Parts: sequence; C-alpha cells; structure tokens
Amino acid sequence: MAKTEKTGERSKAVQHEGFLRHRNFRWAWRAAALCVIAAAGYLLVDVQPRPNGGSAYGYVAGTVAALLVLWLTLLGLRKRAITSGNWSLKAWVSAHVYLGLAVLVVATLHSGFQFGWNIHTLAYGLMVLVVVSGLFGITVYALLPRHLSRNRGETTQKQMLETLKALDRQINEAAQPLSEIQARAVQLSLDYSRVGGGLWRRLSGGGGGCGNRKALSRLRGLRRQATEDQQPMLDRMDELLRRKAAALAQARRHLQIRAWLSVWLAVHVPATVALIAAITAHVFSVFIYW
Repeated sequence: MAKTEKTGERSKAVQHEGFLRHRNFRWAWRAAALCVIAAAGYLLVDVQPRPNGGSAYGYVAGTVAALLVLWLTLLGLRKRAITSGNWSLKAWVSAHVYLGLAVLVVATLHSGFQFGWNIHTLAYGLMVLVVVSGLFGITVYALLPRHLSRNRGETTQKQMLETLKALDRQINEAAQPLSEIQARAVQLSLDYSRVGGGLWRRLSGGGGGCGNRKALSRLRGLRRQATEDQQPMLDRMDELLRRKAAALAQARRHLQIRAWLSVWLAVHVPATVALIAAITAHVFSVFIYW
C-alpha cells in the first residue's frame, strides 16, 4: 500500500511538472551544452580575422542554426499528435523553448558579429524578434492560463455574459419605482457598461468610463437626498449595481487575458513565417555569391 501511494505521489508530481522544468531541465542542459560547444568552436578556431558567416565555422554554425529554426517551426504540427515519453508534447515544448534560446547564441556566432543593411542582418533581426516574442510567449503560457482559470472558475464566457444580461433585467425592474433623477443615474449602468470592444480596450481591461461605476457614484450622492421610504429601494439598487460591477470585472479580466494570448500569436507566428522566408533568401544569396 505504501509503495502504491509513493508511486501515485511520484506520478502526480510528474503530471504537474511544468514544461520549463521537464525532466529536471533536461533540454535546458542540452541547449546550454550546444551553446558551450558553439562558443568553444568560435574561440578555438585559429584564424584571423575571427570566423564569420563566410568561414568554415560560419557555414557549420549557420547550418546548425537553420536546421534548428526549421525544427522549431514544427511545434504547431506536433501539437496535433498525442504521444508520451521522451517526445511527449511537454518534452517537445521544453525543447522548443531552450533550443530556441540556443539558436540565438549559435546564429550570433555564425554571423561573427558582422551586421549591415542586407538580407543576412534582416534574417538575424527577424530571428531576434521571434526569440523575444517567444520569451513573451513563455510568460503568457506559463502565467495567463492559470489566471484565466482562476478568474473564470467554473463559469464560461457565455455564462458571464448571460449573468450580466440577467442583472440588467433585475436593475431595470428595480429602477421602476425610483424617482426620475434616480432612474437616470441607474440608466447609465444599463446604457454605458461595455464589455469587450477594440483590441486596446480589451488589453487595458476596458473599464474606462464605465457607466455602472458612474451609476454607483451618483446614487451614493442621491441617497443623502432620498426620503426614508426610498432608502430600501436604493439599498436594493446599490446591491444589484455592486453585483454587476463584480460581474463586469470578471468578464473584462477574461477578455483581457484572451486578448494578450491573441497578441502574442499575432506577432510570433507571422514573424516566424517571415524568418523562414528570410533564411531561405539568405541561404540562396550565399550560394549565388559563393
């Protein structure tokens, strides 16, 4: 029984192991070894001037970097297959991250630190963009889905919007007995409580100029002038508006997190396609002028 419990605990630990720590940083060590080998080769080659893209070392390092880039682009296809073991999706993503960082080192050594206004430097610049956006992607996929799940709980996006509609109906009904000026304040919540919108609005949380917030603020001032008979109705309205504020905040956070995920993909994927095109042009130009 004790052995079974230990095995279960070990299995559970492996299951919750993140892709960055996969198999005790196996791919981090391998990527580091590749960087050390590339750096040692660059430093130990006894040529003057130092090796560059047109040297024997440069051709070897460039070939390794190009092949790694091509392999890294296969992650999208790999996600559609389900396997386990050394080449599980988690292992593949871990290799993708650490070898992607190693490519930056190998490609820089391949260039011999020689840059200019040409297709070669364009390919290098795009590679840097892909790596940097990839680092952002690591943060996005390591943190945002967790926040998304925590914020959403058991509620789907559709249910969030339905909750807001239901609250609007209750607010509208509860506003019927109110005075005209009080009802106008409540109407701000019904007319100007937007969820979603343009990209920047979603990325920033979309809470600026919220009608529900204005309605709450105005009703607080109006409560001082209200009669004793109106106080219970205003208390009920205050409760509904506060519930709506919480529901709006949850829905906006949900859309904000999804927007950040979309922005990363909108940069990383096109940049990767452009990088493949630039590498292809870079390789052909090298053969043409060889």
